[in-house]
Amino acid sequence: MARKSVSNRQKLSFRIEPSQRALKPRNPVAVAAKQRAAGPHRKTNAANRQAKKRDLIRLLRLNGKGE
Repeated sequence: MARKSVSNRQKLSFRIEPSQRALKPRNPVAVAAKQRAAGPHRKTNAANRQAKKRDLIRLLRLNGKGE
């Protein structure tokens, strides 16, 4: 009978209960960033230009239908 190597058999693994598992260390940079008061970013010039163009078209359509 041929000897089988460990790679062909199921390898032994130690079972650890969830209460015994070590917690991952917390990232201090992430904690500091989360506590900081961060606001929304400004829109780009292109986004502002497109919004103004949409508003203008909307106004022209409303004024054109009222006549």
